[in-house]
Amino acid sequence: MTDTRTIDAPVEQFTEDGFLVLPGFLPSGLVDRLVPEADQWVDTGLRQASIDACRPGARPPLTVELDLEAHGELAAYPPLLELLSHPALLGESFVFHHLHSDRRPAGAPGKSWHHDYEQRPQRDRRLPMVHALHYIRGLTPEQGPLAVLAGSHREVADKDVLSHRGTGTLPGETVIDTLPPGSTVVLHSALFHTRRPAAPDTGATAPRYMIDGSYCRTGRLWPPVKPYWREILAVARARGLAAGRPELFDERHFAEYGRPEARER
Repeated sequence: MTDTRTIDAPVEQFTEDGFLVLPGFLPSGLVDRLVPEADQWVDTGLRQASIDACRPGARPPLTVELDLEAHGELAAYPPLLELLSHPALLGESFVFHHLHSDRRPAGAPGKSWHHDYEQRPQRDRRLPMVHALHYIRGLTPEQGPLAVLAGSHREVADKDVLSHRGTGTLPGETVIDTLPPGSTVVLHSALFHTRRPAAPDTGATAPRYMIDGSYCRTGRLWPPVKPYWREILAVARARGLAAGRPELFDERHFAEYGRPEARER
């Protein structure tokens, strides 16, 4: 049977389940500043420019997510960093990996079952990587739910090994479809999850806002996901976002960038 509860589990449960649901985690003042920035990011073409800049030979974009005032603050939001420093998550020493911001229209397609743990080839889960999914305008069933497969982060598997299941139901899944504004879902990055499309004929019109930030425990060289990763970290340092955490935006925790298809060989 599909578990459709929205779970606000204790932090210690993260080790077992691989996710935490934090309703209303972000303050309304920060949310109110994030929403227009996300609109700007999408409507002015900045998001598309950040994607185009990942093409071979492309130049870094002129603006990255951390240049946006509230987005940069979100990446280093003190209560989030304090949560991540819990021994059940990342511990005291961890590094920022990336931030993605998007606004998806009502009726947008889903994304097949996958995980986002950056390791090529996939070989162990010795060091954790975490994604914080910020639903700044909340989440409703009509916008397309998030489904997660509790405990799947403990198995070593390729990112797309479950992609043949599309966005379909899997035994033991938990569906998260109702969240208030400013809510955050924290996932172990190796946890399998899917973004389901909105059910047809719901009449939904509200877009689905989601900003995801990722962080990794230090102790290995992590593969970056963008060729201009150094420029992103430099913006964070120039803005003084680290706030007493010198490792948070330190380049020395990353390997050189390689295109995904090259890194898979």
